[in-house]
Amino acid sequence: MIAKQHAVALIVAGLFTAGAQAGEAWVNTATQAHPLVSTLTRSTTAQSTGEVAAGQSVHVAVTLKLRNKAQLDALTSSLLAGTSHKTLSHNEFMAQFAPTQAQVQQVVAHLQKSGFRNIKVAANRMLITADGSAATAKTAFNATLHRFNANGRTAFANVTAAQVPQSLGNIVLAVHGLQNVHTFHTTLQKAGVQAFAKAKTNSVVGHNPTDFPLIYNASSLPPASNTTVGIIAEGDLTQTLQDLQQFEDSAGYSYVQTNVVNAGDASSDTDGVGEWNLDSQDILAAAGGALQQMNFYVATSMTNADITAAFNSAVSDGSAKVINVSLGECETGAQSDGMVASDDQIFQTAVAQGQTFSVSTGDSGSAECGNSAGQSYPATSPYVIAVGGTTLSTSGTKYSSESVWNGGGGGPSVVEAAPAWQTKAGVLTTSKTKRGVPDVSFDADPNSGALVVVNGSNEQIGGTSLAAPLFTGFWARIQSAHGNSLVSPNPAIYQYFKANTGLYHDVTTGNNGGYKATKGWDYATGWGSLNVSALNTFIGSHSGF
Repeated sequence: MIAKQHAVALIVAGLFTAGAQAGEAWVNTATQAHPLVSTLTRSTTAQSTGEVAAGQSVHVAVTLKLRNKAQLDALTSSLLAGTSHKTLSHNEFMAQFAPTQAQVQQVVAHLQKSGFRNIKVAANRMLITADGSAATAKTAFNATLHRFNANGRTAFANVTAAQVPQSLGNIVLAVHGLQNVHTFHTTLQKAGVQAFAKAKTNSVVGHNPTDFPLIYNASSLPPASNTTVGIIAEGDLTQTLQDLQQFEDSAGYSYVQTNVVNAGDASSDTDGVGEWNLDSQDILAAAGGALQQMNFYVATSMTNADITAAFNSAVSDGSAKVINVSLGECETGAQSDGMVASDDQIFQTAVAQGQTFSVSTGDSGSAECGNSAGQSYPATSPYVIAVGGTTLSTSGTKYSSESVWNGGGGGPSVVEAAPAWQTKAGVLTTSKTKRGVPDVSFDADPNSGALVVVNGSNEQIGGTSLAAPLFTGFWARIQSAHGNSLVSPNPAIYQYFKANTGLYHDVTTGNNGGYKATKGWDYATGWGSLNVSALNTFIGSHSGF
């Protein structure tokens, strides 16, 4: 009955809704309908309670399509093939590929006419945010929102696809904020505080973050003092910045210059303090205790709309060469929301500008999407480095071995196609047509995790939320050593690692619930962890990086 009623309503809306000009047809965006079935929440008891109240607040993020997409694809393909190292400045990218001011004004006018307020346009013109209600969303996007209950949680979702008038069809890519079913989560795991690493042979113990450069052979490199790093975060970072200074004092570091960039309205949420502390302290330690600057690109909440705004803030700013993302969600939910389309466009922009996103693969092993197939997004994006997790064994601060941490995310994507640099390497086994993750891995087991200052006290934390910051800090260190001239390292890693095993620690034992470690690349740990100093030396004589 609902489907029949909606079909009639859609016909009427297509002809008479105020959001479109009289007689103008509606066209779909990348934001799909969310059917009210158990797949929304992995629950068999999801119950619709009907359409949401017309006055319910809705915050949307509208992503706009880039111009000259074929030329952008050619540019990033050459960068990812190693045939070019010519990246674009922010101004060059804006001139060639960003939406025009005229296109932005068309979308803004549509939002204003539909009743949205507080309309803000991102500096790179790729994103427009606005506040309204369920009624204004229905007017602007021909989308009906329903409320439902599942597992004690109340949520809402658009049960029809988000659409725009045909005149905007070549401008608008997707609309985020029409559902709060699929949201981001952090990827950290806590353990009881244990002793620091001691000189016991092959032991699995907690580590001071300053141990990791010694363990992964990075300490001979100069600190990343010429490189700016970004961290995608959420909420109030006051405590994170205080704890960072306490960590710096204990490590004997000078205070790094920090910059907090709010991608939306300021938030008082402090639930993620442990995550942002893990990110910032371990990045700084892996980077050798110095950075040019540490930028926090801060989302208002963990909704897709707000996290997308934070991603875009990092590329719109453009100053961070490496950006850490210790967040994720099931990729099929991200796809239905249009987030894969929107964020892949953002990450592709980063590649064109010479920026690298380091993304954790999640802490659910091969089962990020529960009983359904799929991996964690945005780790599956072909434009990012996907970082999985290991259990680290050491003898004091010397590397002994690694095995698969069974919580480390990994497996074939069901959404993203395999990039050329991955298929060319011949490493994919389960699905040769889909992106495989992770690319590399680092310590993630809470039992061998990092002792992080949280609210003034030490907490031992692991998860791939530790692994991704380690890569971020190490890659920043390598970037500084090479004048920040390096492009995304993924293609070169796949090109060179098979024949140069001294560049990494191959993980050959353990599994993540669905996939076993094998010799070479695998779905459990990718290529394994980096031998940082060896890789840095290798890069100096090989043009693929």
